Amino acid sequence: MMQMRWLELLSTVRIGSKKQNTELARSPFHKDYDRIIFSQSFRQLNRKTQVHPLTQHDGIHTRLTHSLEVSCIGRSLGMLAAEKIKDELPMWISPADVGAIIQAACLAHDIGNPPFGHAGEYAIREWFDDASHGNFLEKLSAEEQADVRQFEGNAQGLRLLTKIDYHPNDGGMRLTYATLGAYLKYPWLSKTIESQGNTPASKRAKFGCYQAEKEILQQIAEQLGLIQLGEYHYCRHPLTYLLEAADDICYALIDLEDGIILNMLSYEEVEPIFLSLLGEYSAPTELSMPDTTWQQKIAALRGRVMKRLVEEVTSAFAKHHFEILSGQLAGSLLQYCAADIELGINRAKDLARDKIFEHPQKAGLEIIAHQSLQNILDAFIPLTTPHKTLSFKEQRLMAILYRSGAHFGSNHYENIMQVLDIISKFSDHQAYNLSQELQGNKAGLI
Repeated sequence: MMQMRWLELLSTVRIGSKKQNTELARSPFHKDYDRIIFSQSFRQLNRKTQVHPLTQHDGIHTRLTHSLEVSCIGRSLGMLAAEKIKDELPMWISPADVGAIIQAACLAHDIGNPPFGHAGEYAIREWFDDASHGNFLEKLSAEEQADVRQFEGNAQGLRLLTKIDYHPNDGGMRLTYATLGAYLKYPWLSKTIESQGNTPASKRAKFGCYQAEKEILQQIAEQLGLIQLGEYHYCRHPLTYLLEAADDICYALIDLEDGIILNMLSYEEVEPIFLSLLGEYSAPTELSMPDTTWQQKIAALRGRVMKRLVEEVTSAFAKHHFEILSGQLAGSLLQYCAADIELGINRAKDLARDKIFEHPQKAGLEIIAHQSLQNILDAFIPLTTPHKTLSFKEQRLMAILYRSGAHFGSNHYENIMQVLDIISKFSDHQAYNLSQELQGNKAGLI
């Protein structure tokens, strides 16, 4: 059976860079982390939706705080997993190196998400699905149409990391192949719309790379020795399983805290879920202290639960190490932990789905979010038609796009992708305010 090798999987070579610099203080993977955290795209996550669009509450998670928390869990998972399989790793790799790779990849895992989170993704997809906008797609291939009709934050992130930020069309952030491999949750292209039947826009198959970056995907896969499963379709990098676990743990548990802050949930509804995930760990003393706030109680519970989850997930990784290197592991690592863990995580997700995601307050804001992106697309996508004669208003709109870095040519697909690059970088508030201005309203600060 074919197996991937850690020697290639942990490559320190940088995409787009011919230099191999070494430093005493920083590993190549720490440099990756620094490049991501200093990027404009990462800063833009500060006012992007994690769960709650356009929130006014300073204590609610944004994509930025979520990404930082995921990177912390990811680092712990990477270091402990490396300790458990250290005999399999190259001599020059330390557990801290593996931790740094996953920390950097986790930091970037949502960097391509548009404003308003998943509601934003669905708004973009549905705009292109609308039959009245079909003329903007008629010159595109079926594969290119699949990209724009299935706008995907993961694929947009790869585009940002490798093509747009820092060094345009020349390696982007020039991250190591190891970090890019760990980032790629779905190392394959989109499926055509026809092949998926009448699947709604929100339910279509996930993918991690647009047609425009397929050669980059191939380059990453070949450099890392990822097992090829089809044309431009590869198995996951082993460390991606740890990134996915870090993300799942954070959004399943920490989203519940935001629900309490916004009065969508009570602490009493959340506490039993955390207690059920403690396993053999005893309940923290904070729970029985008379003057403890719910924030202090849940912080104590969260710490213990996460400690257990990190231990369980890394044990599952070590136990199934051979299957992972062979590209044979089905599902996520959480499914291979103790039965009560998957049950507890699913209980947390179900509670969030019932009480948070369906809450009228959230639904109302998502309608505003959806309409805001529709207004922006209405204004900018018509400008992407090659050799279009522009009206006065369209000239003003085109000036906005040029200031944001657009350079339209004769390729309609590439022009559309440039607009999506610009839109996807907007924060929630930037998108909302621009939408208002496009309708003739001078938007105030929300």
